[in-house]
Amino acid sequence: MIRKLFHGSQNIVETPLWGYGKRYNDYGLGFYCTDSLEMAKEWGVGKGQNGFANCYEINCEGLSILDLNSAAFTILHWLTILLQNREFDIPSGLAFEAKTYLLENFSIPYEHYDAIIGYRADDSYFSFAQDFINGTISYRQLTNAMYLGKLGQQFVLKNPPAFERIRFLGYEVAENELWYARKMARDHAARREYFDVERNRRKRGDIYITHILDEEMKSDDARLRQAVS
Repeated sequence: MIRKLFHGSQNIVETPLWGYGKRYNDYGLGFYCTDSLEMAKEWGVGKGQNGFANCYEINCEGLSILDLNSAAFTILHWLTILLQNREFDIPSGLAFEAKTYLLENFSIPYEHYDAIIGYRADDSYFSFAQDFINGTISYRQLTNAMYLGKLGQQFVLKNPPAFERIRFLGYEVAENELWYARKMARDHAARREYFDVERNRRKRGDIYITHILDEEMKSDDARLRQAVS
């Protein structure tokens, strides 16, 4: 299957290279892309600086792809990958216990895959994940929060087979005046909706990290499938 991808950057990237990038990104080292040209333009601009939406196509035939949206996984699998790569604020014993439990019970050998499909933890979305770890919001609220602002998914090239399949098609300029404003508006909209609606919308029967710990819930627990709405 041929898939079209976009990579937002302040540089034109004709040849993505394996082993480069920021180690502390959501899924570790990799080349981070999106299916959305508009999203790539938002990611590519900086404050007062134009950017580029690099365009590619990749032949996914034969690649091992970890799709975190599939029914086999929950939001906790995604969160556990974040815990292994991003720097979380762990201010309490509960947060430390939560991190330890999730790493022991929801870890995935994600680094063995050629590519990964999953959420992108922008600043707002990362803060939502931290609230869950700290017991502020429920599992259901965390899942719902990931749709705020319509951030969408990212496609990450992780290992050489994926890098060997990607082909550069060209680029479009992302004008700072337009796309930086849109980027900030999306972030502000997600935060506003989260604090005005989702963060305070507790429901009877909600599952919090304390329930997951106390009842030793595992990834196949039916309650984790039923709690999303």
